[in-house]
Amino acid sequence: MFPPGREHREIQGLNCFSLKEFEMKLIVLIFSAFLLVVNSGYAETDIRDSIVKIFCVSNSPDYDNPWNRRGPRRGHGSGCVINGNRILTNAHVVRDHTFIQVQLNGRPNKFNARVQFISHEADLALLTVEDPSFFKEVKDLELAELPQVMDKVIVYGFPEGGDTLSTTTGVISRIEHRPYAHSLKRLLAIQIDAAINPGNSGGPAIVGDKVVGIVMQQMKGSENIGYIVPTNIVQHFLDDVVDGRYDGFPRIGINTQNMDNGNLKTWYKLDKSQTGILVTKVIPGQLSDGILYPDDILSMVDDHPIADDGTVEFRRNERTSFSHFIQNHQYGDVLKLKIIRQGEEHLVDINLYKGSEDHRFVSRCEYDVQPRYYIYGGLVFCPLTFNYLKTWSDWQTKAPSNLLNFFINGHPTDKNEEVVILTKVLEAEINVGYNKHTDQRIVKVNGKKIINLKQMIASIESQNSSDFIVFETEKGEQLVLNNQRATGIHDEILRTYGIVQDRSGDLVRLAQLN
Repeated sequence: MFPPGREHREIQGLNCFSLKEFEMKLIVLIFSAFLLVVNSGYAETDIRDSIVKIFCVSNSPDYDNPWNRRGPRRGHGSGCVINGNRILTNAHVVRDHTFIQVQLNGRPNKFNARVQFISHEADLALLTVEDPSFFKEVKDLELAELPQVMDKVIVYGFPEGGDTLSTTTGVISRIEHRPYAHSLKRLLAIQIDAAINPGNSGGPAIVGDKVVGIVMQQMKGSENIGYIVPTNIVQHFLDDVVDGRYDGFPRIGINTQNMDNGNLKTWYKLDKSQTGILVTKVIPGQLSDGILYPDDILSMVDDHPIADDGTVEFRRNERTSFSHFIQNHQYGDVLKLKIIRQGEEHLVDINLYKGSEDHRFVSRCEYDVQPRYYIYGGLVFCPLTFNYLKTWSDWQTKAPSNLLNFFINGHPTDKNEEVVILTKVLEAEINVGYNKHTDQRIVKVNGKKIINLKQMIASIESQNSSDFIVFETEKGEQLVLNNQRATGIHDEILRTYGIVQDRSGDLVRLAQLN
């Protein structure tokens, strides 16, 4: 038993000790919270100080009149400072640029900038500023690993509606392959629900205090569905240009078909444990030519099984296109594939060298280059490009169906083949009636098959002794010009339509070399 009053004193003492301990813990918690707020404020300030507003004057080519440009246009976007005194932004922010200036958030001065490297397919660009004072006391933002779905994200940038820095918040909604609007290239993309608007392009998306992606586009007609270029694509770009040259993402040059139909799998003698996708076409001159063949089944890429729907698991319970593991490679690497050929499994290697795989039957997108063209007898010839298709508003439905078919389904039979079309007729007496044949592919000149624009020019200009030049379209229509008359009226047609030269600059240089 306790002496009288002892129990009460012990309990009192215990209560007093607990109260003091509670007060001390409370003080520590309050102080920790204060430090957290302060440090958070510093982190936010550091991030804000590294955000850049980009002012760009561009002068894009006119693909309807390829000897002209559309005239200067002014726009702006966003960017952020990363290591090496570099500014990371979107390619479309500085496409076809003639003059670039940059301004750090909260600072009054603008600095002249230039493009170091640009990836139009990944919609990324690196800028630099010659004046080193621009980067003084500016923190480099760090790239994070690929974020998790449902991570909270903050988007920084300079969208329309004001001049100062804007921040919006949201979450990572999904991660999967999507077509990039700037290039139509399908690459891994992150969907976010943070509000983004014109002017946000090129700005960083931040989780914690690190960059998880670069804002690139929003879905038209949707509410808060936006996309950012993830850091694995950014890092691929940065690693690519270390040698001073941009090479891009490897393409092996095949068409494939999903095999989620049981009858298809039975036809190709696959058992229940075997999955993969069917190779339907190997494009001549591409990296897989002579290594893969139609009716091969791709079952594994770099030790990652390919499902019958063409997807691979890139993280636990997260899937995307099998091309993800091809696009992770740099040119110069070796790609390892497992294939099933006539019921037997084989391991094959594809050396991802830089070369013929660059060629496309129809160019997806061109930027920072002059369109290629050639004029003869008032007929204007160009290779078919996506840029030309976009001269039609709502090109998916309004561009000529034959040209759309080449773009979507066409494949070359020769590695140098391109679709040469008659885009315009500069009307004169010599070519009366031929304006009805525009937007047709030219397949022959004087009976000789046309492979590309350069070869067509060579065919025409080697016909000095011929009385007539005969162009044949894909429909079998013939456009006949008197050779001597076309040569005699050539300069007059150019003067009449205010055209300086009859071919694009690259073809002028080629003619001079020859």
